[in-house]
Amino acid sequence: MKVLLVNGSPREHGCTDTALAEVAGELRAAGIETEIFWLGNKPVQDCIACRRCVELKKCVFDDIANELIEKAKGADGFVFGTPVYYAHPSGRVQSVLDRAFYAGKYAFQGKPGAAVVSARRGGTAASYDVINKYFGISCMPMISSTYWNMVYGNTPDEVRRDEEGMQTMRNLGRNMAYFLKCIEAGRAAGIAEPAMETAAKTNVIR
Repeated sequence: MKVLLVNGSPREHGCTDTALAEVAGELRAAGIETEIFWLGNKPVQDCIACRRCVELKKCVFDDIANELIEKAKGADGFVFGTPVYYAHPSGRVQSVLDRAFYAGKYAFQGKPGAAVVSARRGGTAASYDVINKYFGISCMPMISSTYWNMVYGNTPDEVRRDEEGMQTMRNLGRNMAYFLKCIEAGRAAGIAEPAMETAAKTNVIR
């Protein structure tokens, strides 16, 4: 089993990475393979609603979003990490996830996901909610912890000094490992994944 932890900060080894590394440590201790995938700090194309991905099964802009889709195919669970900018996730995370989930939803669907947010002070709850929306529309169980999955600090060292935040990250890793093992046990027992209905499409305005 493998969990892909996505670092959506422009700083590869900053506060967000510090939180993700704490989660990854608990996953590895439970025998789960991990990979922290950094989204980089180069410009990222936003979705332009061209819908070419419907036929291509990937985004027409062949960049980090398609790399994420490919990595997602081989993952059993996900943790998406982001810093907080003006009380929302980084623009990089939102642009990449918009495109990756729209073009490659099949690679994420049914697999557990968790959001992790990092801030100096405020905006964590709003950012946390935004990331969770991707799970809610993709049949992805959301993995929680003993507090909302957030850490506080302006530097990696300050984040490490956030004792409750670090505790929350460790418990998140344990919960993710437990959930993945439950899924594995269910499959071994012959429990099939639920069949989803997709035919109904209701427009709000008629």
